[in-house]
Amino acid sequence: MTKYSENEIVTGCVTGIEKYGIFVGLDEYYSGLIHISEISDDFVKNINSYVRVGETIKAKVLSIDEESYHLKLSIKNINYKVVKKKRLKIIETPSGFKPLKNRLNGWINDKYKEIMKKNEKKD
Repeated sequence: MTKYSENEIVTGCVTGIEKYGIFVGLDEYYSGLIHISEISDDFVKNINSYVRVGETIKAKVLSIDEESYHLKLSIKNINYKVVKKKRLKIIETPSGFKPLKNRLNGWINDKYKEIMKKNEKKD
């Protein structure tokens, strides 16, 4: 029994591109091929304009060959792009950590006084 099923949407990594289709690695055992006719309903002049090697994509399973662990896949009519969360870049201020350094001793003293008051109340 296979871990994938027909019509399932799977996620894989583009491992190769040929003029006839896209090779996709799904896991350590299974791989798949997206034939050029399963990329778009429109004429596909250049597959590289759809995906790149190393890109993570989603694809629909059309059929499975249990003996070879090979899947026929399609990206027609599905949103095949996997959106990666962008990391926000923090913009450094010219002053850097100077305000923190200047206020740190004051914060420590305030906390120390607060602790000392609590200890006096307990006695």
